Amino acid sequence: MVLWHHGAVTFIQPTSWAEALAERSAHPEAVVVAGGTDVMVEANFGRLHPPAFLDLSGVEELRAFGRENGQVRVGSGVTYQTIIADLAADLPGLATAARTVGSPPIRNRGTIGGNLGSASPAGDCHPPLLACRAEVELASLHASRTVPVAEFFTGPKRSVLRPDELIAAVWVPAASGPQTYSKVGSRNAMVIAICSFSLALHPETGRVGTGIGSAGPVPLRARFAEEFLEGHLGEIGAWEARPALSDAVIGHFARLVAEAARPIDDVRGSAAYRRHALGVLARRALSWCWEEYRGNGV
Repeated sequence: MVLWHHGAVTFIQPTSWAEALAERSAHPEAVVVAGGTDVMVEANFGRLHPPAFLDLSGVEELRAFGRENGQVRVGSGVTYQTIIADLAADLPGLATAARTVGSPPIRNRGTIGGNLGSASPAGDCHPPLLACRAEVELASLHASRTVPVAEFFTGPKRSVLRPDELIAAVWVPAASGPQTYSKVGSRNAMVIAICSFSLALHPETGRVGTGIGSAGPVPLRARFAEEFLEGHLGEIGAWEARPALSDAVIGHFARLVAEAARPIDDVRGSAAYRRHALGVLARRALSWCWEEYRGNGV
């Protein structure tokens, strides 16, 4: 482990997971740094003045990933670029979201754990994790626990993470059907979403998953939209027959997604625009995913 001081700030750099947990227990006031793409921006602009930084970038264990019993365990130190390069087949929605993050240097540095830890309503990883019913693995020096990602966020940039805990990994069911993610922004790249939407079809269980970003105090699921589409697809035997979906069904799903949002007016967009845009994103996502599912059955 490396420990050094710069003025009034202590920098702690563990090289193992055991060291990281021990240092977190000893320094609950420290700000955790994963890739640093969010934290260091805040520090450089003078908006963050912690007594210590706990840098996890040297913890090799956090960069591990692998498939276990139909799920993919993604270590919190796995970068966006690794998700794109190595996990797109199992986690296509998450990989699509990772491709929209920043520039290549940001994708090579930023991590899934850092995105979750910031708990921003606009985080790009959050909607696909919601749509896939992922779980977050949290650990302290003396215990560990898993939390459904839908229960992880408690408010803008707030989560259930305790002062002595670190994010160890995310558990995501491997895809059994089409998934997608899209967002609206002021430009095509390197932009914070005005709103975002993710859809995942789970044909093996007859479930539909959704995730909404940047349109509420926390990332949200459109639960009524999920229930409506699950009910309709089950009632007409669509998972087996794979018929075309009517415009009425797609439109109703899109309206339910828009109604699930809890947006505000801010510098990036109005609440009304966010609701409208989410309806458009949801309509397109369902059309794309369902046509992909139909095509895979031919």
